Amino acid sequence: MKTFQLIRPKDSAQAITATAKTKTAQQGAEIRFIAGGTTLIDLMKLRVEQPQNLVDLNRLPLDKIEATSDGGLTIGALVRNSELAHHPLVRKNYAVLSEAILSGATVQIRNMATTAGNLLQRTRCMYFRDPAMPCNKREQGSGCGAINGANRGLAILGTSEHCIATNPSDMNVAMAALEATIHVRGPKGERSIPIADFHVLPGNTPQRETVLEPGDLITHVTLPPPAPGTRSLYLKLRDRASYEFALASAAVIVTVADGKVTRARVALGGIGTKPWRSPEAEKELTGQSATEAVFRKAAEAALRDAKPQSQNGFKVELAKRCLIHALKLVIQSA
Repeated sequence: MKTFQLIRPKDSAQAITATAKTKTAQQGAEIRFIAGGTTLIDLMKLRVEQPQNLVDLNRLPLDKIEATSDGGLTIGALVRNSELAHHPLVRKNYAVLSEAILSGATVQIRNMATTAGNLLQRTRCMYFRDPAMPCNKREQGSGCGAINGANRGLAILGTSEHCIATNPSDMNVAMAALEATIHVRGPKGERSIPIADFHVLPGNTPQRETVLEPGDLITHVTLPPPAPGTRSLYLKLRDRASYEFALASAAVIVTVADGKVTRARVALGGIGTKPWRSPEAEKELTGQSATEAVFRKAAEAALRDAKPQSQNGFKVELAKRCLIHALKLVIQSA
């Protein structure tokens, strides 16, 4: 592993100043924030990331989970995944988030990984993680080896001719369905970013994964208060029961009255280049009877724009079935 300098700032202002000096907050940044390190350290060992400096955030007071005055929730950037998943307010009001986190990784990793780190989790595409292989995300202009290569686990939504890498996070899918807001502090001040706008599609710049700029520090995430009568669920389909990334997953949040869906939020994982919110599915569900036929229409709408590759065409039907079953389960949970 390349030699680096570890910086331990006393406050967020020092942390921001330290990282504002780098040219980018994306792939190839010379200065990186580190907290749990469950993704970054792996990438440094693989020589995919080779920062000159690491800014250790663990001293900063960003590790609290607190109810907001309107009944929502504030989650500090340094809150560990295990703490978040098991917090009483999360389990009570945001079950989909707890279930998503607990379906990912291992207990040991969840004990280390942080909320902000999970938001910034990098793809597990084998071409990205191997410097000997072509990858536009890692080295712009080198090509995408996955398009004509091993792509069974990769994305079918939000892809481009330059990248089909999948966003691997389970937590992010639940956050998308919950309409989380990500709060950032940086050299230009503070701003609040809806999660739908936080991750960006690969397009012609696959090396750019978020809207973060040099020096930007995620401080916390807020969740809106749950709608009365809301039910939520996270369903993950994978090759094995533990420590495996999703082939397809669904985060569903619904409100049902008199047998009809009055409100729906749907996000999909394992199939998109970013956490994939589906307003198309939500439109098909809202105002309709909670029946399998309606669920099938919603699933068809969600996958209408899928662009499978040579080995992952099965994901289209798998994702549809995942969403349909998730909707059935959440309706039955009443």
